[in-house]
Amino acid sequence: MAGEEKKKKEKLSFAATMSNSWFAMKLAAGICPGIIVHSVLLWIVGHSEWVFFDGVFMKVIVNALSEGRGFKSILTFILICGAVFCILSIYTGYVEEVVYPLKTNRLYGGIYKKLYAKAKNVELACYEDPDFYNRYTMAMDGAEEKIVAVIRGMIGATVGIVASVSVFYMMYEIDHYAMLFIISPLVGNFLFGNLKNKYEFMRYTEQAPNDKVLNYVSRMMYLPDGAKEIRLSNVFALLQKQYGEATEKNVKVARKYAFRNAHMNFWRITFTFTVIFEGVLLYAIYRNRVTGSITLAELTIMTSLMVAMTWILIRVFENVMEVLKNGMFINNLRGFLEYEEKLPEDHDGEIPDPDFRSLEFKNVSFSYKDKQIIHDLSFKINKGEIAALVGHNGAGKTTIIKLMLRLYDPDSGTILYNGKDIKTYNLKAYRDIFATTFQDFKLFGMTVRENILMGREYENDGELVREALKKADVLERIEAMDDGIDTVMTKEFDEDGCVLSGGESQKVAVARTFLKEAPMKIFDEPSSALDPIAEYELFDSIIGEGTDHTMLFISHRLSSVKNCDKVFMLEKGTLIEEGTHRELMEKNGSYAAMYRKQAMNYLAIENEEEVMA
Repeated sequence: MAGEEKKKKEKLSFAATMSNSWFAMKLAAGICPGIIVHSVLLWIVGHSEWVFFDGVFMKVIVNALSEGRGFKSILTFILICGAVFCILSIYTGYVEEVVYPLKTNRLYGGIYKKLYAKAKNVELACYEDPDFYNRYTMAMDGAEEKIVAVIRGMIGATVGIVASVSVFYMMYEIDHYAMLFIISPLVGNFLFGNLKNKYEFMRYTEQAPNDKVLNYVSRMMYLPDGAKEIRLSNVFALLQKQYGEATEKNVKVARKYAFRNAHMNFWRITFTFTVIFEGVLLYAIYRNRVTGSITLAELTIMTSLMVAMTWILIRVFENVMEVLKNGMFINNLRGFLEYEEKLPEDHDGEIPDPDFRSLEFKNVSFSYKDKQIIHDLSFKINKGEIAALVGHNGAGKTTIIKLMLRLYDPDSGTILYNGKDIKTYNLKAYRDIFATTFQDFKLFGMTVRENILMGREYENDGELVREALKKADVLERIEAMDDGIDTVMTKEFDEDGCVLSGGESQKVAVARTFLKEAPMKIFDEPSSALDPIAEYELFDSIIGEGTDHTMLFISHRLSSVKNCDKVFMLEKGTLIEEGTHRELMEKNGSYAAMYRKQAMNYLAIENEEEVMA
């Protein structure tokens, strides 16, 4: 059933495809109207040349010769037409070489600005959904080129239809029945061309998952992330296998549709050239030589008009097919841009009071892909408290942080900030209450200063950045670089950029949270890449922050949570123990057992009784 529904969604009607194309036109007009104006003028100029020189020009010349007009008058007409043609050619060259490169770059920038803005606001769960991610990558794949193709195609087809009607009328004046040779191929061309485009779209859709694998392997081969593992293991062979299998699947898909497309293209071209070009020519010769119903001059003009009509119709069909093809692709782009976020950042909710009083989970449950991660969870953090979430891997600790920040919404239960449901608050304003360091943090290809400020602006930002780095115990390392806090991180854009160790990078990420003035600060495994001494010093700084802020952190190392006001012990998404370190040790439950086991490993002892609480 799911497969059938998917196929139905992929089969877009002609009306839906044209609607997508019109959407692309409006999108482009809103970003860069100049590209629409120049495209219209360019197509008018191009088709006017066909209509004028193969119709009007040829008719005037033939009639002038038939009427015995003087050479001078004919020459004057030709020179005037040549001058106009040169001016139009100059304009055409100017648009193609100057206007289009400038306008398309502006259009590309505007399109991706909208795409990235939407991507920023789409809820996190979407990126963890393979189907949504596939649609997103297809929306991003050459979006700007497809929109430009639709613009040119729609305008070209419209102007081409007007031009073909003009040529049609000129031919009709000479012979009414010649029109049959033009009308009959239209239906065939449309049907064959439309089928070809559908096959192209089906091929692209089937190859998209394989292309994702190919892109992933390519990234692994040129990005530094996996460089060491590739050189020190046999993972390269596995990557090669992945790449080879994906390539082979793409070849099978391409082979599946290759003959169909070639077959459709053959009949489309055959209808255009054989029926129109040869059909009209033979018919005109027959009318001249056999029936004598048209003159040699009319035969010459009709032949010229037939050439113009053939090429105009070819371009019309090409443009229509281009619009239909890209209209199908743009369906993904449109769907992504028109996607209504379940957690809209611009939601007109209440602005939360920055004076933090409490944050509470009440009977919260949350499932991910039909698997329950959090079950009936309740706990409360009060102002000024330093709290910790602890538990084994998979206990749901990071998921709780994501729920707290409204990266996810719970399936049931309520999360309260200062006694009110967090869903009633403006999302952006609510998230500004928190300063967070995630375990899977990301440092960007910007300066250290920019990586700490993260877009925030302060008058004395240099001083604040240095203070945050000092608290995170990484200032000395940063200041030792030639450009200090203005050193670019990573060497991707700057060969003089810095590449920090895992522990140093983690300290920079923690410094972000130190700098941001927020009522509540969250640290998700802030010391996972640090040695025990560095970890102790970092947690000492974090606890020091707790004198002025409410704090919550996640740590697998229970020795780090001894000074917390509250410790929440989790197991399979459920709160099983709560209290201070001393209280939980006295309970002698799961927390105490976990603490003693870790301490035994650190102290290299075998008897739990030797572990001091």
